Amino acid sequence: MAAALVWAMAVLALALAEGAGALDNGLAQTPPMGWLHWERFLCTTDCASAPHACVSEQLFMQMADLLAAEGWRDAGYEYVCIDDCWMAPSRDGGDRLQPDPQRFPHGIHQLADYVHSKGLKLGIYGDVGNKTCAGYPGSYGHYDLDAQTFADWGVDLLKFDGCYHGTLDLLAEGYKNMSLALNKTGRSIVYSCEWPFYMLPVQKPNYTEVKQYCNHWRNFADVFDAWISIKSILDWTASHQDIIVDVAGPGGWNDPDMLVIGNFGLSWDQQVTQMALWAIMAAPLFMSNDLRQISPQAKRLLQNKEVIAINQDPLGKQGYRITKDNNFELWERPLTGRAYAVAVVNRQEIGGPQLFTFATSFLGNGLACNPACSIQQILPTSEDYGLHNWVSFLKVKVNPTGTVLLKAAVIEEFPEEKLAPNSKKPSLDTL
Repeated sequence: MAAALVWAMAVLALALAEGAGALDNGLAQTPPMGWLHWERFLCTTDCASAPHACVSEQLFMQMADLLAAEGWRDAGYEYVCIDDCWMAPSRDGGDRLQPDPQRFPHGIHQLADYVHSKGLKLGIYGDVGNKTCAGYPGSYGHYDLDAQTFADWGVDLLKFDGCYHGTLDLLAEGYKNMSLALNKTGRSIVYSCEWPFYMLPVQKPNYTEVKQYCNHWRNFADVFDAWISIKSILDWTASHQDIIVDVAGPGGWNDPDMLVIGNFGLSWDQQVTQMALWAIMAAPLFMSNDLRQISPQAKRLLQNKEVIAINQDPLGKQGYRITKDNNFELWERPLTGRAYAVAVVNRQEIGGPQLFTFATSFLGNGLACNPACSIQQILPTSEDYGLHNWVSFLKVKVNPTGTVLLKAAVIEEFPEEKLAPNSKKPSLDTL
């Protein structure tokens, strides 16, 4: 009995050691940023009838060119990511995955070399089950081989879907095995999972375990180019924030899915809302749009340095909703240096701009403006709100379905005469 117990403990220790290795790959210390083809280009494989939208090496080379030349790479968008439908219908003679020979005639390795030559990184797609969601070969039974194939090609990120996974045990086993297989290759490959999303209809995920194996993970359905989709993601996130916010941090992030800014379905205010809230949520920022014809306005929003700085803040704390008042929501995110990002969201979908007033004491459990803070508006436009203290009230005007994004930076000492008009020095009457 004692020998059996010792053996069991040794096996457990080995499993935990392997898991710890999977966790500590040193990647995604801030939320990854890049471009991903799926929402905009889907599974378009007929290059004859849709040459500019076809999932092909030409599409990804063009996007790499633009990311490098048009300021995207310098803003932080470094991954060019292939989603589903890149593969040939079957594996090659060595049982390896292979790209479609007509659409990727030069292979993935050469595409990776091209992307790397632009100072960028290449992402690719696979599936934990027998088939991908579009019916191409899955990685079940081939985790080590596929991981090594991706590494040999020079891949830098793997998005690993969960279609056709079988049982929940096989789902979990597959995600863990691929994580370990990627690490064994010795190549630095960010691991993007959809493990919680496929578990949630049946049971609550163990997010501590998920983070042990994944660099970021999807929890909710695919985003699509419509306000109802953005609303649904925000609602799900707020209603589950007690179980998902604390686990997020350097090396592992909750992923609310792609940015659809610059497409067709969102108004300008709704695009501002997505950008602002994805920054608050410390979300991976993967655009899915056509950079060849994006509007200057959408480009400025996606490349806004102050918003990206919030998203990439090294403290690595995910934000959360702190109150909901009729049609308004107030979200905050702790930042380095005791600063806070604050988003005021107007969920009303009728009428005109509305005023929302809130106390600075709401922010950071009363600490964000204690004793004082400077407040800057970042979105939809830049504006200086001046100095405030912990008993100030802020009044902001927000368009329907829009968001005002603010940053509050604490000030330890301040001259009273420089406070904004709606601020006042604390007195015994206000304590």
